[in-house]
Amino acid sequence: MIHFEKRLNPSRITTVVTPIIAVMLTMIAGGIMFAALGKPPLEAIRIIFWDPLFDPNFASYSRPQLLVKAGPLILIAIGLSIGFKAGIWNIGAEGQYIMGAIFGAAVALAAYPADSVLLFPAMVVAGAFGGWLWAMIPAILRAKFNTNEILVSLMLVYVAESILASVAQGLLKNPEGYGFPGSRNLQQYPSAFNAEVFANSGMHWGVISAFIAVTCAYVMMTRHIRGFEVRLMGEAPKAARFSGVSTTSLVVFCLGISGALAGLAGMFEVSGPSGQITIDFKQSRNTLTCLGAHLDAFVGVGSQRIHHFFGDFVRPSVRQINFVDHRNDLQVVLHRCVGVGDCLGFDALERVDQQQRTFAASERPRNLVLKVDLSGRIDQIQFVGLFALFEFHGD
Repeated sequence: MIHFEKRLNPSRITTVVTPIIAVMLTMIAGGIMFAALGKPPLEAIRIIFWDPLFDPNFASYSRPQLLVKAGPLILIAIGLSIGFKAGIWNIGAEGQYIMGAIFGAAVALAAYPADSVLLFPAMVVAGAFGGWLWAMIPAILRAKFNTNEILVSLMLVYVAESILASVAQGLLKNPEGYGFPGSRNLQQYPSAFNAEVFANSGMHWGVISAFIAVTCAYVMMTRHIRGFEVRLMGEAPKAARFSGVSTTSLVVFCLGISGALAGLAGMFEVSGPSGQITIDFKQSRNTLTCLGAHLDAFVGVGSQRIHHFFGDFVRPSVRQINFVDHRNDLQVVLHRCVGVGDCLGFDALERVDQQQRTFAASERPRNLVLKVDLSGRIDQIQFVGLFALFEFHGD
C-alpha cells in the first residue's frame, strides 16, 4: 500500500533542487547501464551531457540545435500543461501541429512570390488559427455532447496526417518539383522564411515565442483569475462548478490555447528548420513526447524544465491500445513501456510531504485503465503501433 500526503505549500527549495537531482540520478543510472554493457561510464556521460555543450569540435553546431529542437516542444508543452492542470486531456497536439504547418505554409504559397514584411506575421496568425480550429473539434464535441476529448483529439491526428499527405501531393505541391510530392522550399522564399534572429545561434522566432509563452502562462496561472479557475477545475471540479466556473468555457479555452500553440509550433517548423510541406512532415523527436508535459507541475517555470532541453531522454513507446466492451462500460487499456527518462522531472519531491510505501516483491506496475461512458456497444477494436507516453505523479 502506498500513501502520499500532499504539501499545502510546495517547498521552493525542492522546486529548484529536484530537476538537478533528477539529472544527477539520470547520469548515475545511465553510467551503471553503460558499465553493465562493458563501456566506460564516465566517457559515455561526458559524450551525452558535456560534449554537446562544450566540445570544441562540434559544440558550435549542437548548442544552437538545442534551441531549434526545444522551441516547438516548449510551445506545445505549455499549451498541454494548461489543459492538463484543468483535467482536460488534449492528446492530439500532433494533429494540431500538422494543421498549423499546413495553414501557415498555405498562406505563404498562396502569396508566392510576393515580397512583403506582412507575409510572415500573416503566416503566424494562420498557423495559430489552424491549430486552434483543429482543437475546436474535440472542444465543441466535449462541450455540447460530453464526448471524450482524449479519443477524439487522438483520432484526429490520423485525419490530419491524411490531409497532410493529400495537400503535399495536390493543393500545395510544388509545380516546379518534377512531379515529386512536397511544397516549395520556404527557406528559399525570404519573405516566408523563419530565419535565425542572431546568426548561428539557433534563436529563430519560434524559440522567442516559446519563451514568451512560458512567461505569459506563468503569469496567467499564478496571477490571473483564469489561471485560478483552471487550477480549481483540476483540483476540485465540484467546488469549481459550485462557485460558478463555467466548465464549457474552460474546455474551449484550454483546448483552444493548446491547439493554437501547437499550430504555432508547426508553422515555425515548416517555415524554418523543415522548410516545406512533405508527406512525412513531422519533427523527428515527435510531438507526442510532450504528452509527458508535467501533467501536474505548473509551478515555478512550468513546462520550461531542464528535460525539455534533453529530448533524447524521453522516448515514446510502441505498444498498443485496446478498446474492450465489458457489459455497459468501455475500458481503454494502454499497454506501455517505461523509458529511462520518463521520471526525469522527479516532481514527487516537490509536493509530497510524507510517503509510506509497502510493496510485495512480486508486484509489478499495472496497466493504466481508463473507463469511458459511451452510448451503444463496441465489440472489440484494436489499434496496434500507437505511441503512448505518460508521466505519473505522486499526488
